[in-house]
Amino acid sequence: MKAIVVRPGVRDSIHMRDMPDPKLRPDQVAVRMIRAGLCGTDAEIGEGLYGAPPEGDEYLILGHENFGIVEEVGKHARGFKAGDLVVATVRRPCRCHTCRGGEIDMCCGGAYQERGILGSHGFMAEYYVESPQWLNRIPPALARIGVLLEPMSVVEKGIDHAFLLQRRFKWKAKTGLVLGAGPVGILGAAVMRARGLDTHVISLESDADRRARILKRLGATYHSAAVETLLDVKKKMPPIDVAIEATASATASVDAVQLLASNGVLCLLSLTGGTATAHVPIGKIQQQIVLGNQIIFGSVNANARHFAMGLKDFRTIERKWPGVLEQLITTRLPWDRFKDWFGTRDGGIKTTLEMTS
Repeated sequence: MKAIVVRPGVRDSIHMRDMPDPKLRPDQVAVRMIRAGLCGTDAEIGEGLYGAPPEGDEYLILGHENFGIVEEVGKHARGFKAGDLVVATVRRPCRCHTCRGGEIDMCCGGAYQERGILGSHGFMAEYYVESPQWLNRIPPALARIGVLLEPMSVVEKGIDHAFLLQRRFKWKAKTGLVLGAGPVGILGAAVMRARGLDTHVISLESDADRRARILKRLGATYHSAAVETLLDVKKKMPPIDVAIEATASATASVDAVQLLASNGVLCLLSLTGGTATAHVPIGKIQQQIVLGNQIIFGSVNANARHFAMGLKDFRTIERKWPGVLEQLITTRLPWDRFKDWFGTRDGGIKTTLEMTS
């Protein structure tokens, strides 16, 4: 079968090649890929920054954002039939106690695998096989946005955990803030709006940018950081109860703390490489966190329940703002033109590789 692969650790080694067809076990399902979503993780693996192939393999099949159709069901597999539309989860557990307990997104052993990223082939291939437990059925009505479910699950986990943490006291969130208007940021704002929060978004794009237009259609208030500092924007916002940082900027992560209200909670979702340094008012920030009873936490990956929550919110968002989520997919590339994206990282919001019609 055709697949898009890299040699992990080798910059610009990405290419399309023939790979062995996956072998279907009796307890598995075979899926033909329809489209794959592209994100910064794929680009960074392509740049040789990280990634690992399956044990004994030279190449790693890329891709973790996925959407496909079931082609064949093993005789012992249950829950799916040929023709079902599906999205697979990404992480597979190790043997640590959190993974054994079903919380693979909270792995403490570190020996997990992630499809298309770490130790397991991904989804930029004609076919893949998978155990039914890692598959999510997508209703035909949501087929056009099904590929967004994996990034949506990351958002759902962050917001879910923010609300779980706030069980520490009697609390009802009224206001939400998102920093960054990439796909994750816009999805975060959509989930907040679906929950009825007065939602504000801060990002670098101008007020006329398509990202700002989508956010305004969702009923969020957009603030352009291109013309104002974050602290200037803070003066225009109500006190923020729950915030999500999705900027890929370490500086913005620190600044986001200063935007919280007393008792507020901030979820950091972006990875910044770990090398940035800056002069920050650490005394002031520490005092604010302590005196304000604030929480700052990090979140990565997602649990099965967050994929289910994502599907539920997809339905709510489509009902309230029909077609708005599909506007996030700004480029649909034939998958043999993958280098058009890896070479330039176009200025759109979300690019997908269209693998079959």
